Amino acid sequence: MIVEIKVPSPGESISEVEIANWLVEEGDYVEKDQEVAEVESDKATLPLIAEKAGKIKLLASPGDTIKVGAVACTIDTSAKAPATSKKTTDAKQDTAAAPKEGMDKVKVSPVAAKMMEENNLSLDDIISGLKRITKKEVQLTMDGSGSPTIPSRSTEISRKENRHKISSLRRKLADRLVAVKNETAMLTTFNECDLSEIIGLRKKYQASFVEKHGVKLGFMSFFVKAVTEALQVIPNVNSRIEGEEMVTPEYCDIGIAVQTDKGLMVPVIRNAESLGLAAIETGIMELAGKARAARISLDEMKGGSFTITNGGVFGSMLSTPLLNPPQSAILGMHNILERPIALDGKVHIRPMMYIALSYDHRLIDGRDSVSFLVKVKELIENPVNLMFGGIDPEKLLLKL
Repeated sequence: MIVEIKVPSPGESISEVEIANWLVEEGDYVEKDQEVAEVESDKATLPLIAEKAGKIKLLASPGDTIKVGAVACTIDTSAKAPATSKKTTDAKQDTAAAPKEGMDKVKVSPVAAKMMEENNLSLDDIISGLKRITKKEVQLTMDGSGSPTIPSRSTEISRKENRHKISSLRRKLADRLVAVKNETAMLTTFNECDLSEIIGLRKKYQASFVEKHGVKLGFMSFFVKAVTEALQVIPNVNSRIEGEEMVTPEYCDIGIAVQTDKGLMVPVIRNAESLGLAAIETGIMELAGKARAARISLDEMKGGSFTITNGGVFGSMLSTPLLNPPQSAILGMHNILERPIALDGKVHIRPMMYIALSYDHRLIDGRDSVSFLVKVKELIENPVNLMFGGIDPEKLLLKL
């Protein structure tokens, strides 16, 4: 029996996709529910799943554009699974029976340990699940110390050029970025934050936080909470233009820009204003993992009322981030550097970060944009105030 595997619809308004790459080869025997290919639209990447087990026949090549609903491959379910040789079986049994030397030296992070416990996985399961050893791992083992060697460079002069087709996702991203420059009145305002308090909290409570919540306490969750509080004070920054109307949500759906091999993706943390730091960190970790694995859905990227992008993880000192339409503002985080600052007439060395707010001047005035960034700065430098709706607890106590 021949089963046709058709291209699923990634979402509304999408009529065709591109075969990004095949995860199997022509004539391979595939199992039911196995991922056999990645198909890419101008909005997301999704896997093509084998509906039955059998021998696969590929009907398209990587880079081909095909219609949604078209047949991408067929599976011959009458084909028998390849027999496993006795030698291979014996080798697996010997490996399983052999003592795992050095297992006690393998370091497991608290988050990984919790995931293993929740999914009933042992260290042996994880080690045996590593199906691919690359040249890098072999070379590190041969070096003994585990430190990489200096790569040798070819002395041969080359004038070669490599050409690769731009993916539909990156083409769409390019169109959106050009549209932002042409269709909005975008400006950027800057400020700087002293991260001493947050760094102190992380050092003091990181171990306890990880033990209780199973996720590390990062900087991003503090900025997400600070942004949601600032958006409550200055709601214009949370707005968008629809026709002749200005739409201002009462909720804060915060997009987190994630760099992937496929391009920039922006998964959304829904109702971030109602979440605690642990829930935000967990949501970011899960969504960023899906985005980098090209397994994030359109629903998880749809909408969003405000976006945060962190160029600091790549070493950026300062930038002017581009808007994520139809949103009207985006916050840019940058790297943290110790810099001399003047406090009370004295020079102090503090961990400082430049922050940038790009905004659409059609909706947001300069006063609102500057006030928003100042509010974010105040909350980052006094993170305990996040528990009191952004109000100084002393003033709250005195009803001032």
